[in-house]
Amino acid sequence: MIQTVVSAGLPVGENLMIQKKRMMGKQTEGPGSFGRISIVTGIHGDELEGQYVCYELARRLEEASEQLYGIVDIYPALNPLGMDTRHRAIPQFEMDMNRIFPGNRDGAVMERVAASVVEDLIGSDVCIDVHSSNAFNREVTQVRISQDFKERLLPFAKLLNTEMIWLNATETVHESTLAHSMNMLGVPTLVVEMGLGAAINMDYGNRIVDGILNLMREMGLWKGAVGQIRQPAVVLDSAIQFIRAQKEGIFLPSISHEARVEKGEVLGRIVDVLHTSVQEEITAPCDGMVFTLREYPMVYEGALLMRILMEQGEESGQSCT
Repeated sequence: MIQTVVSAGLPVGENLMIQKKRMMGKQTEGPGSFGRISIVTGIHGDELEGQYVCYELARRLEEASEQLYGIVDIYPALNPLGMDTRHRAIPQFEMDMNRIFPGNRDGAVMERVAASVVEDLIGSDVCIDVHSSNAFNREVTQVRISQDFKERLLPFAKLLNTEMIWLNATETVHESTLAHSMNMLGVPTLVVEMGLGAAINMDYGNRIVDGILNLMREMGLWKGAVGQIRQPAVVLDSAIQFIRAQKEGIFLPSISHEARVEKGEVLGRIVDVLHTSVQEEITAPCDGMVFTLREYPMVYEGALLMRILMEQGEESGQSCT
């Protein structure tokens, strides 16, 4: 069934409406008792990977509805105005929705909207917040977890069929995000990130859907089929090498996304088109896997070109430089 989470009038005569699809299966243990998982996406209007995840998850659940034993709430567009206009922030307000949670019932209109979303999510046993990368960089499938919630979230994250789990240092986590707010309110919430902004990679999406079904099976919410599940690498910030441009120009990578690279290997060049010159040659500082790769070719000094997951660096804090 389709339910309206919140509806708010806007100054320009438009109406902001956030809706969810509720799918109810068989009753779990105990009279009137259902387990519940919530899938949210579309906080940023230019992130479309979650649209496929929502569609494909709902399609599979509808095809085998007799195998569902709880409640699945799917929120495909928390920022519907941004989705309609392919705008990352909330149009007109020019506000990043993922910086206003948990909201405020007595605040401005978007603070009230955020508060309504939070209230609706409370009661979920688990929440999955699905994101894409931006329009500049491509990411492998990954779960990002704050160190503050590691003990509670890591067992869930390992079930989600991603390439890696990135344990973020506390000081790098924004407290006004949906995930942080829900975790503080007692709802285990994991951030999934993958792909490229304004694009859909169905292979990545299918991996995440398999992971969500795997998690639901462990929770007792799903008795149906689940695809093959991979075991993720669990990494700290110290196991990741950031490679940034030292010069301006056009970035021409010589490796592909998810490539395994060796220390000293040439990864790409930044060129000056007018003068037909190589401004910078980028080499690998270590052995590892390229899990973030810049797709947008024009770069400036300091722009992120790629991230490399160091080999033998999982949770070890080892450096390869």
